[in-house]
Amino acid sequence: MDGKVEPAIKRIAIAADGSGVSSHFGHCERYVIYHIRGQEIVQQEYIISPGHEPGKLPRMLASCGITHVLAGGMGMKAVRLFEEQGIGVILGIQGSVDEVALCFAQDRIVPGESMCDH
Repeated sequence: MDGKVEPAIKRIAIAADGSGVSSHFGHCERYVIYHIRGQEIVQQEYIISPGHEPGKLPRMLASCGITHVLAGGMGMKAVRLFEEQGIGVILGIQGSVDEVALCFAQDRIVPGESMCDH
């Protein structure tokens, strides 16, 4: 063995409409899940949105090992529910989901203002 320790895998969920980041986390078509090791994306998968039922998605994503969620916007109650599950919330995100995931992996993500006003 060479003594190197593998970096932990982070799992992020990005709210997506088509190939772009959704403006509202709870109203998107699907969630793109990226598994990131170090600064590399090592796996990608999709989860179809289960609908807008308060508390359901934070519990489901926490059970999948998600460490962060990213979206254009999210209501404050939803932010609190994710944080209670130990999931970091990054809002004000725009662009293609693949580009956003790569920026996250390389610590170049730039959050903005939430695009949701509730």
